[in-house]
Amino acid sequence: MSNDKSRDAMGDAAIPQRNNSAEVVGSDSPLDIIMWIIALALIIAALMVNQFLPGYWAPANNIWVRIGVIIACIVGALGLLYATHQGKGFVRLLKDSRIELRRVTWPTKHETVTTSWQVLLVVVVAAIVLWCFDYLIGWFMKFIIG
Repeated sequence: MSNDKSRDAMGDAAIPQRNNSAEVVGSDSPLDIIMWIIALALIIAALMVNQFLPGYWAPANNIWVRIGVIIACIVGALGLLYATHQGKGFVRLLKDSRIELRRVTWPTKHETVTTSWQVLLVVVVAAIVLWCFDYLIGWFMKFIIG
């Protein structure tokens, strides 16, 4: 309670405000929509360059020119997608995920091997139990049907 009062006394400027990813993604603008459309067009162009560009542009008969055009289209599309609010939110999500992965306590090799053997044992036992049930039900059906 006293912590809230001290925050109020300090004002909002003292607390670093950080938008969460949902707030960033939620703000759509017409410019974002235009960038998404252009990025989608660039990705479609990258998919079609190899087949159609040599018929319209003579230098595209060289494979390296086509590869360069494909890479340029993909890089341009990714750059446009990064410039959108959703792209910045996605990059923030990746950075936050990387930070969370550093906080994970990973199991040791011994724990991993032990757990793997336990899982394998449970799977084998479950398979045997299910096979027994299947065999008994099959035998019972043959007994009833004849």
